Amino acid sequence: MISNLCKNRQFKRELSDYRENLYRIAYSWCHNPALADDLVQETMSKALKNSGQLRDPKTLRAWLYRILSNCWRDHFRRSRDTVDIDDVILIEKDTPELCHDRQMIINSVRRAIEHLPMGQRQVISLVDLEGCTYIEVAGILDVPIGTVMSRLSRARKALKAKLLNDEIRQDPDNVCHIGTVK
Repeated sequence: MISNLCKNRQFKRELSDYRENLYRIAYSWCHNPALADDLVQETMSKALKNSGQLRDPKTLRAWLYRILSNCWRDHFRRSRDTVDIDDVILIEKDTPELCHDRQMIINSVRRAIEHLPMGQRQVISLVDLEGCTYIEVAGILDVPIGTVMSRLSRARKALKAKLLNDEIRQDPDNVCHIGTVK
């Protein structure tokens, strides 16, 4: 009994360590702070309820992302008739003065990611933002690894093109300099 209690407390601690990562992924998918919070809460609740299903503690991260992906999918299915994902508006927060340049870059990348199709958005956020392996992402999204790789390749190319295009529109005099970016 005491052993189970200790394991449960340790599991809760490990679970809370992933809350910020889960929120970051949820937000990158939905661009809505309240919805991201709800998705993370639902993920945490399901993880606690189904903790016995986790076979290998080393796969906790992928297991949590898989639950989050399922929660997102369930939300999307429930709200399909009432909310068009393309109509979701990104709510931006005020940025501190000391981090202005950094925040501008982050905002540009977020806007570029927002324009990606959902499958590409999910893959690029899991691989490039969270550092998941292709195999982990394939398991989380329940797609073949080749699909993960092709979506990631297309997402990166689209992201690069969008960011370069935005930069050219913002500073047309800097076209030659931008052309040297690889």
